[in-house]
Amino acid sequence: MLLSLAVVIPVAGLSYLFIPHDESRDPVKTVDYRVELDTVRRTAPYAVAAPEGLGEGWRATSVSYEPRGKDGSVWHLGFLDPTRQYVAVEQSDGPARSFIDSASQSAEKTGGTQKVGDATWQRYEGPKYNALVREEHGVTTVVTGTASNERLTQMAAALKAEKAKSSG
Repeated sequence: MLLSLAVVIPVAGLSYLFIPHDESRDPVKTVDYRVELDTVRRTAPYAVAAPEGLGEGWRATSVSYEPRGKDGSVWHLGFLDPTRQYVAVEQSDGPARSFIDSASQSAEKTGGTQKVGDATWQRYEGPKYNALVREEHGVTTVVTGTASNERLTQMAAALKAEKAKSSG
C-alpha cells in the first residue's frame, strides 16, 4: 500500500502542476433560464413572472420550479445584480405567510409600501434579506435578496408575468 501511495502522490502532484487552471475565472456560473421559463409558463397554475430589459450587468445564476410542493407550486429565478449582490424572484400559489417567510429568509413586514408601475408592493426588512412582496389573484410574488432596495425595485419594475399562449 505504501508503494502505491509513493507512486500515486507524485503523479497527482505533477498532474496538478502541468494541467492548466485559471484561478482568476469568475466562479459564478451564469444560466440561461429561457427554456425553463417557457416550460413553466405552460404548466404553472398562475402567470409566471420573469424580468425583461434589466440592462447590462445582471446575471441569472439559478432557476427552478417545484410543482405542488408544501408551499404550492414554487417558481424561483436568482440573479446577481451589477454590484454582485443577490436578487431573487420567487412566486407561489401556496399559503402566503409561510412562503413569504421562507423566500425572504424571515424578513418582517415594515408597514411601508413601494409603488412600482401600476402595482403596490409591501416592504419587508430582515437581517439577511430585504424584500418587496405582492399578493394578488391567489399568487404571491417576492423580490428578495441582499441587494439594495433600489435594485429590488428595479427587478420588480422589470417583471412581466404571463402564461404561455396555447398553440392551436
